[in-house]
Amino acid sequence: MSRLELCQKLIEEAMRCLESGDKECVMKLIEELVRNQCHDGNMISKEIADEVRDVVYKLWKSDYGLRCRLLKMLRDSDITKTWVKKAIHVNDHYLDMWITECGIDWKTKATRSKIVEVIEDSLREKIGWSETWMCEELWRFIDVDVNEFRRHGIEPCVWLSGLEELSNLKHPYWLGLSKSDLVVEYFSRKVVLALTTTNTIDAIFFLALLNTIKTPSLTIGWKRAPRTQTSKFIALTYYIVLSPNTWPWSIKNIDELREILDSFDDEKLSMFLAGMVDGDGTVLRRYDHKHNYEYVAVTITACKNCPKFILDVVRDVVAERFGIIGKIYSKTDTTNVLSFSYKNAVKLLRRITKYLHHPLKRLRAELILMLYDGRIDYNEFERLYNMIKYDQEDDIKRSHGLETLARAAPQTHTHGGSRYKSSVIHINELHKRWWEVERELKAY
Repeated sequence: MSRLELCQKLIEEAMRCLESGDKECVMKLIEELVRNQCHDGNMISKEIADEVRDVVYKLWKSDYGLRCRLLKMLRDSDITKTWVKKAIHVNDHYLDMWITECGIDWKTKATRSKIVEVIEDSLREKIGWSETWMCEELWRFIDVDVNEFRRHGIEPCVWLSGLEELSNLKHPYWLGLSKSDLVVEYFSRKVVLALTTTNTIDAIFFLALLNTIKTPSLTIGWKRAPRTQTSKFIALTYYIVLSPNTWPWSIKNIDELREILDSFDDEKLSMFLAGMVDGDGTVLRRYDHKHNYEYVAVTITACKNCPKFILDVVRDVVAERFGIIGKIYSKTDTTNVLSFSYKNAVKLLRRITKYLHHPLKRLRAELILMLYDGRIDYNEFERLYNMIKYDQEDDIKRSHGLETLARAAPQTHTHGGSRYKSSVIHINELHKRWWEVERELKAY
């Protein structure tokens, strides 16, 4: 019998016991449900976990005298106070009142973010993990020789520099990112910032980025290819939950955005633009040897269903402030693109490169500026740039986010090894390892 079938069977038995008024039977079945982790939506499913909560709630409501026993049993079963609060539909104050009345010693466990800090410190001390090591492992995974770049005076891990400045959400970079890849969702008592990717490089970049604010949570799921809608890729979603007044960039219309951008000095405007480019932007250079044709571009993409005024305002402000001319065009049926090309692209890169944090975009920008400054010749440029180009098909830099996360990130640290040939096998292995860590953390 699978865990799902077992959980469903136990829930059905518990509901029958509730209907017959056998409270002791329900208590025993709740213990068994918890022991089999049927209450954990991450281990089984949200629907099953909600049904377990419903059993607990009905028992809580049915017998006042059983409440202390129920709370003690849940505490002894290592259930969190947050889970219990949701299950019995009470607030913190009311739950704490019952805990006190029942004389229960229910100490709050260390938060996940604190535990992650302990893990990272241990990894740093015992096996030499560091953010730079993580960065180098990322480059190794996609076959980029960091030593070759360093020999030419380019630091491939320079994107890590200045990340600590982004710990303040009032930094203009966050406004730029929120107008591209960053999803900001408002709820009654919280705001959630989320970044989702299947991309190899973004898997590390997004983790490092949100970690400047708060240790992010991670969900792993499937995402269909936007064009074919048939191919499926493993998607990673990093998110942090903040109090509603924490997010400072609630902009509702074109006038508000324009007013804010006009209030920025040149440096803050460059930080904002870097955030947009790091999100849904590109930095690229192409050269056609046959026709002696060179093309450099910095682009920012926005969906056609998104407010188009964002690209309009950005184009106009950049032109007025910096004299850099961009054009908006329709890329696909669903997207618009603001593009800065040729000399305009190079001028923009001179403004924003030091504020770029996306590993690949920062490395490309540094390399392009070196070429235009004459610090590297065309042959060396082509050799180095070829390492960081995307192939059209089956590029390791595409759709391998989970693999690089498992190799490079501190919480899932490994010592490298060969690439996984099957993402399906790997996701199962990572899930298994993740929940083993979860069980260990509960005993922390």
